[in-house]
Amino acid sequence: MAGKGARRTMDLGGRLLVAMPGMGDARFDRSVILLCAHSDDGAMGLIVNKPAPDLSFSGLLEHLEIPRVPQGRDINVHFGGPVERGRGFVLHSGDYPEGPATMRVPGGYRMTATLDILEALARGEGPRAALLALGYSGWGPGQLEGEILRNDWLVADAPADLVFAANDGTKWVAALKLLGIDPLTLSPTAGRA
Repeated sequence: MAGKGARRTMDLGGRLLVAMPGMGDARFDRSVILLCAHSDDGAMGLIVNKPAPDLSFSGLLEHLEIPRVPQGRDINVHFGGPVERGRGFVLHSGDYPEGPATMRVPGGYRMTATLDILEALARGEGPRAALLALGYSGWGPGQLEGEILRNDWLVADAPADLVFAANDGTKWVAALKLLGIDPLTLSPTAGRA
């Protein structure tokens, strides 16, 4: 039995949030968010399908004065969310050595926020799969649960081939199809039975 005051009903870490049509916040329109952490204290996730406008990985490396070798990797740069937009987070597969700045994300993902991983990618090394997100999406205690109950979000599994897919434009539809939903049948309004 849960302790007094326990209100925890779901743990969505490592799952996808899929924005419903008619989302009131344009920043999240057709967003697919990988939830990296979810607890009674709130939630944190990265939008994985919205490319950062006018920003490339090579341009970011140049700005940070990180040399890139010809065989250096190129990864997608995303708008991760409206919180701390100047801060970068590399979401990656679990095959890269963890350091003190690496967070384990359920589902076999990792998130690292240090220059070391950017330097490794610039050398052609690093994790097998990765994407860079500038900023993150955050929710206070109970806020995300309220948005889900309000039908702002659907929750889906988070397969790596969807999260790290090269074509960001297909991720929203692919996430809906994981749930067996045809996007053409979705309505921007919801009801309760």
